[in-house]
Amino acid sequence: MNTLTRLHKSSLTTLSILLLASGGASLAKQSEAPRGDLPRVVNARVEKRSVTGTLAATIAEVEKNAASPMWVGYSVKSVQGERTICCGKYIDSRAEGCGRCELEADRDHWNNSSNEKSARAVKLEGGEQLTVLFRLQDRHLTRVKVASEDCVLDAGGLTFIWLTEVKPSESVAFLGGYVREKGADERGKHSIGNEALTAIALHDGQEAEGVLESFTAPGQPEELRKQAAFWLGAARGKEGLAALQRLAKKDPSNEVRAQVAFALCISKEPAALEEMIRMAHEDESGHVRGQAIFWLAQKAGKRAVSAIDSAIANDPDTDVKKQAVFALSQLPKDEGVPKLIQVAENNRNSEVRKQAMFWLGQSQDPRALGFFEKVLLK
Repeated sequence: MNTLTRLHKSSLTTLSILLLASGGASLAKQSEAPRGDLPRVVNARVEKRSVTGTLAATIAEVEKNAASPMWVGYSVKSVQGERTICCGKYIDSRAEGCGRCELEADRDHWNNSSNEKSARAVKLEGGEQLTVLFRLQDRHLTRVKVASEDCVLDAGGLTFIWLTEVKPSESVAFLGGYVREKGADERGKHSIGNEALTAIALHDGQEAEGVLESFTAPGQPEELRKQAAFWLGAARGKEGLAALQRLAKKDPSNEVRAQVAFALCISKEPAALEEMIRMAHEDESGHVRGQAIFWLAQKAGKRAVSAIDSAIANDPDTDVKKQAVFALSQLPKDEGVPKLIQVAENNRNSEVRKQAMFWLGQSQDPRALGFFEKVLLK
């Protein structure tokens, strides 16, 4: 249970997405960015610049002069999907939209007021852009953030440099350097490495796909492989699923394969369920099989429930059987409670029966009470 809790919290932490921030040199004052490819930027001194040479060289030149805090941003095409990214909040839908992001708040702050929502147009189909932001201070980069193109960015009175003519391949390469240098940290959602990895995962195109998959290679640090696996499931569609299927079979780390089970759970590709079922049956690690079973319960459905039943009946590891019983407790009550009663009455393993009775007690379901009355009155 402790391992499961850590994995779940880590996944939710990773799921929180932050805006990228950075800044530039002294600029002309204005309250709002001019129209064009800029997002709406308020409370900022805004300047547009074209990339000269490479993106890395342009940002390095800005960085040299960044004695005071500032932000630098640009846009690239976003990977396809129904999602909104706003001030540290990742929304797996476009329905909610994004309001004003206060970039300089101590915590990522999001104000989705009706006034802010009505002040911008929301694109619902095709051609969405990802806003990539960097915060510079004391002549070095301190944060990387991303936002949906409809977010209103409040720069807190700082300089805001908007770069144009940015090549997506250079953006991916620039961000990839920070991932390799800083790595990924399970506990540090605001770490530069994690933020740069998030930004890469949300870029459209084969360059982003290839770099993201490169972070899952066996020679990469385990935590980086886990975080990259998450994004393959969360954002990369069929190509991400293919990479996860390879990881599920070949990664040498039990912890990474357990994270792959979670990444498969959040993938929207129908074939992800098949790989989760295979892992629940075949993975050499009881820990991984147990994680696959838990995440199958979140999917529910006949195929998933059948795999859970099979684990209770056939898995050689008692701990995996107990994890499968817990998975039954996560099913909708009309499905899970009768199955728990069946296990409590009929399973030959006393530890498994005890586990089923424990979760029946937690269910507070009248059918569970009836079962306990029948047992006690025998």
